[in-house]
Parts: sequence; C-alpha cells; structure tokens
Amino acid sequence: MSLAAHLVELSEKHKNLESRIGEELGRPGADVTEVRRLKQKKLELKDQIVRLREKNGLS
Repeated sequence: MSLAAHLVELSEKHKNLESRIGEELGRPGADVTEVRRLKQKKLELKDQIVRLREKNGLS
C-alpha cells in the first residue's frame, strides 16, 4: 500500500470515529466510557497520521 493510500485510510478511520463519537454523544444516556475509548482511538490515529506525514516530509 502506498503512503498516500495509507494516509487516506487512516484519515477515513479518523472521520468515522468522529461520527461515532457524535452519535454516541447524541444519544440519551451516552456511554461516557465508550466515548472516552473512541476519543482515545481517534487521538491515536491522529498521532499516527502526523508521525507518518512528518517522517515523510509531508507536514
């Protein structure tokens, strides 16, 4: 898989997590533990995207 394709895949996963977080927060009685887990995963993906971009001079 090319770097560009990998970055696109990671970005799509990041966007999907953002949507899932919004859906969970929109529900009455949102599961805060699940929201926290999703936010942590989203942050990990963002960090991975940034590291890959910096490592390859794409900032």
